[in-house]
Order: sequence, then structure tokens, then C-alpha cells
Amino acid sequence: MDESAEQWRIRFDAEVTFSNEGGLQTRGFLLDVPAPDIDDRELADLFVRELGLLMVAEVRISGREAVRQAHRGLRSAADARGATGGRGAGDRRFVELSHTVRHGMTTYPGLPGPEIGDHLSRRASRDHYAPGTEFAIGRITMVSNTGTYLDSPFHRFPDGTDLAGLPLEKLTDLDGVVVRVLGHEGRALDRETLLPYDVAGRAVLVHTGWARHWGAEEYGSGHPFLTAAAADWLVEQGAALVGIDSLNIDDTDDGARPAHTALLAAGIPIVEHLRGLEHLPPRGFRFHAVPPPVEGMGTFPVRAYALLDADR
Repeated sequence: MDESAEQWRIRFDAEVTFSNEGGLQTRGFLLDVPAPDIDDRELADLFVRELGLLMVAEVRISGREAVRQAHRGLRSAADARGATGGRGAGDRRFVELSHTVRHGMTTYPGLPGPEIGDHLSRRASRDHYAPGTEFAIGRITMVSNTGTYLDSPFHRFPDGTDLAGLPLEKLTDLDGVVVRVLGHEGRALDRETLLPYDVAGRAVLVHTGWARHWGAEEYGSGHPFLTAAAADWLVEQGAALVGIDSLNIDDTDDGARPAHTALLAAGIPIVEHLRGLEHLPPRGFRFHAVPPPVEGMGTFPVRAYALLDADR
């Protein structure tokens, strides 16, 4: 048999440190690999994904040995936990994931809140219609970064796709996955946090729990964010959309905004200021977040929601 067609496994020792304290040690662990010359970082990534380890800070590999042996077909523990077996026959239910837009509310410190009022009041409208008939026509003035909103590539790049240019298939009926990082030590969420999850072609929703501070002063500082390495990994893996229940997907102290830059350069929309992610399962739901098709604008509020079977 040609050596390139043979299957390989790596036997190794691993020491895992978790970001929420504690650790894990393995001795003589055997793992299916695509090739015997896989480097330690790729081997560590594969180890984390196959075991579905969450909140991993570091994996140290030692004592590795390549073994020519048939694959055993390990299945990712994360996938096993999220398997749904298809949609059931029961009614589906909706989960609201957007904050309500209210007059004068604060979304982002320093940005003005929306001004909501009447263009034509019900009382004034009575002069235009038959007796007993009245209507209200409202007016709202706001910055585009209000409430729960979506960023298109034009938000970051002058030649990027604006809201009107985003195809609906990038925003609606997306297979969703929730990355839960509750209890994570520190603000920065690195690529190791994401490794257990299959994100290709999916809406990746990062559940930090920061939405609990919405409307309070605490919401505006010290928020969790994705690192540049995490954003690069999401691009490499082919995520369809990335959302977060936090003030910003980037560290707002970093003027380079690496997460926005990497994701939007790859045409991956971003949804910020989500809420309600605690009501979603890890997998098995469809995600929707659609702004109006406004030409020449890069961000706008959305009605974000998830659709899932009633028994989930």
C-alpha cells in the first residue's frame, strides 16, 4: 500500500490548562491524524476539538509517537452534545435576541440615543380622514449603531458591501451554534475557546453573559471580546456570521479593531449587543438578523431571533 494512503495515529501526553481554573493531564492518548508530520499546535487543536474541551487556555504536547494504524473514527464530543437528529414534528418556537429600541436609550457610551416621536400624531391626523379614522406616523432620529445591530463590510472598508448589497442568504435561516464562555477568566476570548465547535457555514453566537449589564453603566466598559487570533480562526473555518452579547466584538481599547477587520474583510457580517442567548441550545436552531437594505450605510439595527423546535 502506498504510504500516503495509509492511516496514522499519534500517541502523546497532554497537559491542559483551563481558563476557568483547573487542568487535565493525559498519558499515552491516541488520536487519529491526517498525517504523521502534523505539528504540535495542530495536534493540540485536534485534541481539543475531538474531546469537546471548553475554556481551554493552553495545551502542552509531549512524548509524541506516530503509529501507523487504522482510524477509529472518533467523533467530536461537542458535536455529540449538539446533535439534534433533525427537526421534530412539534411546533417551532421563536427566541428574541434583540434589545428593544427606546427613546433616549444608550447603546454605546458617547453615541447619542434615538429620538422617537410623531411626524403626524393621531390627533392631527383626524383632519385628513373621515370621522372616527386616525393614524400615527412616527419619526425616529438615531445613529446606525443603536440597539442590536449588524455590521456589513462597508462599516470598515470604503469599498466593502453595504447593507443594500448583503444577500439575504448571509443573514437568514443560518444554522446556528452557541459558544458559551460564562465564567471565563479575563476579557479576551482566544481561538482556543472556539476550537471545540464546528463553525463552518454557521452563525456563531458568543454567549458571554454581558447582556445582563444592558442599560447599566457597567455595560460600557470591561466587556469580553474576541482576539485577533480568534477572529482569524473563524475566517479560516468559514463561519457565515458572528454575533456576541457584548458591547463590542473587539477590545475598544485597541484602535486597530482586529476582529472587525478580519471578519468584515472576509465578508462575514457581525451582530453586536445580542441578548437571550441563554435560552438557546448549543446547536439545532436557525438564526435570522436582517437590516433594511440601505445604500451607502454599513450598520443598522436588526430584529435578531432564533427559530427552534418547541421541544428544545
